[in-house]
Amino acid sequence: MQLGVALCAIKRSIRPAMDKLLALNTLLEVADAGGFSKAAQRLGVATSSITRLMDSLESSLGTALLTRTPRKVSLTDAGIAYVEQVSKVLDDLAEADESVFDSGASPVGSFRISVPSTYNRLRLAPQLAAFLAAHPRVFLDVVVADNFADLALDRIDLAIRIGRPDRDANLIVRKLADNPRYVVASHDYLERSGTPETPQALETHQCLRVAYGGGYRTRQIWAFRQDGAEQCVEVRGHLLSNSLDMLLEAVMAGCGIALLPEWLVGAEIRAGRLMRLFETFEASPHRGDAVVYAAYLPNRRHSSKVRALVQFLEARLHTSPEG
Repeated sequence: MQLGVALCAIKRSIRPAMDKLLALNTLLEVADAGGFSKAAQRLGVATSSITRLMDSLESSLGTALLTRTPRKVSLTDAGIAYVEQVSKVLDDLAEADESVFDSGASPVGSFRISVPSTYNRLRLAPQLAAFLAAHPRVFLDVVVADNFADLALDRIDLAIRIGRPDRDANLIVRKLADNPRYVVASHDYLERSGTPETPQALETHQCLRVAYGGGYRTRQIWAFRQDGAEQCVEVRGHLLSNSLDMLLEAVMAGCGIALLPEWLVGAEIRAGRLMRLFETFEASPHRGDAVVYAAYLPNRRHSSKVRALVQFLEARLHTSPEG
């Protein structure tokens, strides 16, 4: 008997809550559309229904949320503040709803990922058609950016990153692929400037450097390992950039010697357009053992979308495009 009474009470409370959610979502639609009739067309309902719902919402709050003119409906100052708060609540609610659906065996729903621009162009983008074909109920939102996004703030479900995973100590990380780097130069540059026989000889060459957050005067060390022994070389040059595409174009044009990832220069080496130097050495900047890895928040650990994409990329990215 008590259970029945409780269920009836829950049912009575659910209906007003659902009506309030309908009103809030409608308010956002009206604000975005700039009018009742356009919002009604988008939602597939009568304009009069929209008007009554907004009147009821304003009455319950005791304040005007919308300014009505013959040509346009716009938010009042109170409406702007209210919509800002409501949007956060509705986003959190949508995320909670989706997390329930996303815990199943089959990936479904929207999925926001971030990826560095050049890596996206060469390695990720060519794979996405196959992933979407395998998971037709997933909607991908790909953010292409070279900065390390705040996954919680930017609502990123999974980030593909290149570097040392230990910098993401508060995230769950999964290695996707190795990230070997090659020292490369054009034949034209080597004919003009000579071919360095040892890594130490780089001290006298123009070295094209990746910007890792420091300025032009920041020291950059390239580390070389061979048979367990390591040697470090401080390199200098007239070009520093955070754009791998720019550095690739510069090294192809004969501007100097660069230390770039295999996934970027491998095809140019195989085609004979670039020469790889010091093939018996492992090379890396700042003694960092960088890899390609996936990072995601702990609350995404049970996400079927995260699991599916990580498994897909593990299988696809561990080899070169021609490997």
